[in-house]
Amino acid sequence: MASRPNVLIIGGGIGGLFAANALIGQGLRASVYEQASALGEIGAGVFVTPNAVRHLERVGLAPSVERWGARVGPGSFYFRHDGTPIAPVQVTDASGWNATFGMHRADFVDFLAANLPAGIVHTGHRAIAFEQTDDVARVEFANGAIAEADVVVAADGIHSALRSYVFPPSKPVFHGTISYRGLVSRERLPNWPMDRWQMWAGPSRHFLVFPVRHGTMVNYVGFVPTDEEMKESWSAPGDPAVLRREFEGWDPRIADVLQQVDKTFRWALYDREPLPTWTKGRLTLLGDAAHPMLPHLGQGANQAIEDGMALATILAQVDTSGVGGVAARLRAVASPARGGDSAWCPTKWTAPRLDRHRSQCP
Repeated sequence: MASRPNVLIIGGGIGGLFAANALIGQGLRASVYEQASALGEIGAGVFVTPNAVRHLERVGLAPSVERWGARVGPGSFYFRHDGTPIAPVQVTDASGWNATFGMHRADFVDFLAANLPAGIVHTGHRAIAFEQTDDVARVEFANGAIAEADVVVAADGIHSALRSYVFPPSKPVFHGTISYRGLVSRERLPNWPMDRWQMWAGPSRHFLVFPVRHGTMVNYVGFVPTDEEMKESWSAPGDPAVLRREFEGWDPRIADVLQQVDKTFRWALYDREPLPTWTKGRLTLLGDAAHPMLPHLGQGANQAIEDGMALATILAQVDTSGVGGVAARLRAVASPARGGDSAWCPTKWTAPRLDRHRSQCP
């Protein structure tokens, strides 16, 4: 009788929690180990696009996306720094399906976790060591606990504790840009349109605003050049007065938003060279641990979700009683040079978007 893999996921962010949902949806066993004492993410908004929403639908989370997201529509636009319109923003996929949402990061984490069975998520576990044999993978935690599984997935972000067990660490390259980000409640911007994504572009800077939390808050992001290198962090405090000065003389709508900012966070942007592989034996990387990316296309979380679905689909085809089955299948899903390999594409699709899902695969 075939035996399906037991999967241990390190990291309880968006990528790790979605991977657990996808694996369980495919009938596999999964557990999530998160270093924080409680789930939750510091941060602001995340942009969710059709390539991720189709997979959220597949694990039964379409109602949660509608409840907690803020759909952006055809009023979305690019502007020059002075407010002159440039071009509309495409908010649909190639088939015309509008599944483009602004989402509060904390809401996203909450509903991904709430969709999992009780006992799947273990908080207060910081991974410090990894080892594997031909038969099992093992993770040691700072609290003294040890967990074993057939597969370990490092979904622990850009500072992954386990990435060095796959490939030697690479030095991040500072991009010369800092991102200021935060949230403003709708009550403080009562006339702001809550149905669109808007970006203003000017010399060396750009400013982005989109709604989150079903249109009850706006998320803003201001990108500015700097020579100051700082630690990669979502939660480094910034100075609202400095942020306002960076966009003086721009479209008055930006000033309207920034006048309501009491607290902001700074995020230094770093880039990295691509890894030649994302897997080694029974260990594989997912999301930012595998392929951190600059935020300008808003695809970090969306790509992590795609990773999780691909991983679940391939591992569902693995029989752990076979020799070398796990490692061989991981190599199929966890290579950045996957190319024309269609092995990750599901063989079973679910309504109601059968044709759209099927069109994503050869």
